[in-house]
Amino acid sequence: MFPFFKKKKDSEENLKRRGSDSTIDAKDMLGDDGLDEENEELVDTELSLHPDWKVPPEKRYVFAFMNQECPPLKPNQLSLAGIEMAKRNDEYIFTAFIRHSLSKTIRLRETAILLIGPDNEKLGRKVFNLKEAGKIPAKSARPWQFVFQESDLFTKEIPEEGWKLAFELRPSTRKNVLDLAESWKQSLADDQVKQLEQIVENAKPLKPGEINFMNIQAQLNHKGDLAVTLLIRNGSPKSIYLDQVPLQVEDASGEVIARANFNLNKLEVKANTSKPWTFIFPQKMLAKDKPDLSKWKAFPITRKTT
Repeated sequence: MFPFFKKKKDSEENLKRRGSDSTIDAKDMLGDDGLDEENEELVDTELSLHPDWKVPPEKRYVFAFMNQECPPLKPNQLSLAGIEMAKRNDEYIFTAFIRHSLSKTIRLRETAILLIGPDNEKLGRKVFNLKEAGKIPAKSARPWQFVFQESDLFTKEIPEEGWKLAFELRPSTRKNVLDLAESWKQSLADDQVKQLEQIVENAKPLKPGEINFMNIQAQLNHKGDLAVTLLIRNGSPKSIYLDQVPLQVEDASGEVIARANFNLNKLEVKANTSKPWTFIFPQKMLAKDKPDLSKWKAFPITRKTT
């Protein structure tokens, strides 16, 4: 099972890990459910072998030693720590620890794994079904083998040391960024753009494929119309196009103060971006002359099904 363990003697040199580490936020793979509260305490992982792996005591010792040599993880991190690489016919067998710092058992899904070289160049890519790695206990490190065929590699020159394996994050898990319509770019000052960028940066991350509306500002203009600015957030890997958007607004009392259907003419919100948009409710449509906007919320109206 482990070609590199065929050495007769586990010298200090043989116990050296040949691969490097890659680390991501656990939420990028697992979502927000079950994440630990943020703190500064680092986590040392404990060795966890798959129950189906029959590992002799001396090999278990080597795994335990190499796990202790791995750097501690921050809370809510997921890591791949390279151990060793071996070539067998037209296959390259990479052994690495799947490590995490969560206080719960996790189970991974099918995901693409990148093989990265010492200079951060991509050397290969392959999709693995990591459900086969089983349930990985809280704050543990599970050794696992990743077998790449030559057809999965972008080069024939694979270094014996300095390589690393990394989770390829789906587009929907990439950082959400601000996307301004041309009219907004021309009318906003630089400091206003920076404020919007900060709002997008600090907003709660979207779940994969999630689309929502975030409240930004509501005020009455000089005509008495209600101007409501929302951030349309797209967490999907594709652009969305909004045509008809029915909105409802409630003030601090919780009463509905405005309701209208807006025609946006297929407004585009690009993949993994947030686009601000202002919706104007004419004064004659308001249920109150002087709504209390010290606290408010606006949201799309969903049709009730029978």
